[in-house]
Amino acid sequence: MSIYAVCGKGGVGKTAFTAMFTKALLESGKAGKLLVIDADPALGLANALAVRPEKTIGQLRESIIETAREGGDSEKGEIARMLDYLVMESLVETDDFALMAMGRSETLGCYCPVNDILRDAITMLSRKFDTILIDGEAGLEQINRQVLREIDCLVILTDSSARGLQTVGILKEMVGKRDAAPCRKVGVVFNRVRGDEAFLAQAAGKIGIEVFGFVPEDPEVGKYDMAGKSLAELPPGSEAAAAVRGIAEKLSVPECGDARREA
Repeated sequence: MSIYAVCGKGGVGKTAFTAMFTKALLESGKAGKLLVIDADPALGLANALAVRPEKTIGQLRESIIETAREGGDSEKGEIARMLDYLVMESLVETDDFALMAMGRSETLGCYCPVNDILRDAITMLSRKFDTILIDGEAGLEQINRQVLREIDCLVILTDSSARGLQTVGILKEMVGKRDAAPCRKVGVVFNRVRGDEAFLAQAAGKIGIEVFGFVPEDPEVGKYDMAGKSLAELPPGSEAAAAVRGIAEKLSVPECGDARREA
C-alpha cells in the first residue's frame, strides 16, 4: 500500500493537479484499489472529479458532537462502536476509485476534531486500499497537526512566485522536524510553468529539495474547470495531463508499500 499527499499554499492549482494525478495513477495500472481523499473543507477535489459525496467527515463530526451533547451513555457508546461503519458509509464508490470528503463543519471553532477523525479514518482505511491519494487543504495545518500520519510520497505543489517558493521552504523544514508526519520521499512540483524551468530548478536547489517535475500552463485545464467538467477527463493531447502522467510514473513507490505491508 502506498500513500501520496499533495500540499501547498492556496491558489497554486493543487486540486487540479490532484485530479489529473488521480487519472494518471489509474492509467498506470499500478494503483490497484485506489482511495482519493479530499481533505479540503471546500470539497474542491470532489468537484474537480465530478463526484458528489452525500456524507462527509464534517457531517460525521456533527453527529458525534450532537450525540455527546444530548445523548446518554448508551448512545455515546453506540456511536463509538459504529465509528468505523460510519466512516465507511461516507465513501463514494465509482467504477475506478473511492472518494472520501472532509467537508465543512457547521460548528464554530477550528477543524482539529475533524482532522483527528480523518487521521483515524486514514489509518483504518489504509488496510482496505492499495493506494491512497490525499489532497490536503491549503497551507500547513494538516502537516503541522500530523493529520497525515505516515506518507510514502509528499508532493509540495507551487507556482513560480516568490511566495510559493517560500512556502515550499517552510513545508520542507516542517516535514524534516521530528514531530512531523514521517515522509519517505518529499519533493516539489512546479505548476503553470511558462518556460522558466532552469530558473525554478536552481531555486529548488537553493532550498535543498528534489524537483519531481514541471506542469506547463494549459488553457484546457481552465476550460474544463469553468465548464464544471471532470479534470480526470482531459483529452490525451493536454500538455498538463501529459506532464502529470510523467510525474506519476516517476513517483511510483511500490517498494515503500510492500515494506509497510510486510511490517
